Amino acid sequence: MRLLLQRVSQASVSIDGTVHGQIGPGFLLLVGAQDQDTSEQIDYLVRKISHLRVFEDDAGKMNLSINDVGGQILSVSQFTLYANTKKGNRPSFVGAGDPQHASQIYDEFNQKLAATGLTVATGVFGADMQVALVNDGPVTIWFDTDA
Repeated sequence: MRLLLQRVSQASVSIDGTVHGQIGPGFLLLVGAQDQDTSEQIDYLVRKISHLRVFEDDAGKMNLSINDVGGQILSVSQFTLYANTKKGNRPSFVGAGDPQHASQIYDEFNQKLAATGLTVATGVFGADMQVALVNDGPVTIWFDTDA
């Protein structure tokens, strides 16, 4: 799995002009899956994200987790995280998972995040979405379970 995490002060996802999900302070997650991804990769990412200490404490140090600050998550499927741009000018997406499998991975990932007690808003898998965010920091972190 590949995941791009952005710490945000707010974020939303809209489909056809209607807001589908929105959050206040927390994480915007762009999530991509491959065919070989399993529950083990999901569990690893859920554990890392729910414990990641990137929110400031009273001393101004990034020392608090999303749970510590009562943050929320907006999770958006993003197959283009698997774009291959090595040849030509048109990206190849053959590394992205089969949509049926990727959708199952995305749903399981969101369910397991929510099971930690976090509030999780989502986009719609495969939809044409518009994402709005205010990146806080900015703090942007890349996760790749294959790296």
